[in-house]
Amino acid sequence: MTNKSFRRWCSIFIITILVFQGIPLGFAITTISGSGATFPAPLYIRWASEFQKNHPEIAVNYQGIGSGAGIVNFTKGLTDFCASDIVMTDQEIEKNHGNIVMIPLTAGMIVLSYNLPVIKNLKLSREAYINIFLGKITSWNDPLILACNPNVDLPNLSISVVTRSDGSGTTALFTEHLAKISSEFDAQVGSGKSVKWPIGLAGKGNDGVTSLIKGTPGAIGYIEYGFAKNNTLPTAELQNKAGNMIPPSDKAGSCALTNIIISTKLKNFTPDPGGTGDYPISGFTWVFVKKSYPLEKTRALKTFLQYALTDGQLLSSSLGYLTLPHAVQQESIQALTQIQESATK
Repeated sequence: MTNKSFRRWCSIFIITILVFQGIPLGFAITTISGSGATFPAPLYIRWASEFQKNHPEIAVNYQGIGSGAGIVNFTKGLTDFCASDIVMTDQEIEKNHGNIVMIPLTAGMIVLSYNLPVIKNLKLSREAYINIFLGKITSWNDPLILACNPNVDLPNLSISVVTRSDGSGTTALFTEHLAKISSEFDAQVGSGKSVKWPIGLAGKGNDGVTSLIKGTPGAIGYIEYGFAKNNTLPTAELQNKAGNMIPPSDKAGSCALTNIIISTKLKNFTPDPGGTGDYPISGFTWVFVKKSYPLEKTRALKTFLQYALTDGQLLSSSLGYLTLPHAVQQESIQALTQIQESATK
């Protein structure tokens, strides 16, 4: 077959597919772009791929660059939406002239993953993991860690703490939890998207921290559960507020989410849930959108977000995320009505 014939048959094949799907020839593709948190990035990318199979007229592009950088891009008008693991501050909302709708789109758990190949089950008390990230515990056979793991042969190996180098909602969630349960951590480190850690290596994004943990014997770092799951990294059981050691799981994360009472502004976060079976570091991750867009962009964005909040939720568990509680899902779907077509053409 000649190249000319090959191209002709390819064209016929593509046209046949379009007609079969009921797409008019010459249809225009509407592109919506977003950036932000690396925490939900694998899920957003999967959503975009699955969504386009049934909506070839809409292309969704998402880049996981960190919540801080994503908010900057969104504020500058470089993207149509932003994902973040924490809600915007009043100052950030003001920079966007109040033209913001913040919607919980998925949820997840922040876990402590570690690189100790022979240790498959590790437990860490609240005192132990606070002191690790304060740099006060520097060896894996420290008495505080041994006390949590009496039947585990922990090595005399230095601990390499791994943190984030970029402005991160994951860091904000993790440090808010640590600051809530430790006045010493609150005073020395504080909380926020970027903090000055007293110790440790630093990686960019959840993927950067994951890579450093995998490549550094004795490492421990905080990442979203899906990154640990997809990279087969072990995760520590953490002591929760009720005093129980809880491994990350769909059940434990979902239990924690049910204890978060959602306000009308959909802004809540509980840094230390109190249920007996709650995983201690669980939370929502948000999408930020404007209140108005041009007509086609409005339709495309609302169609994609409606999918993410309904059929898209079914993909959450397989990628290490938590399905939104029903009440939150319904509140989020209702919030989509705030996105309207702009008056100007």
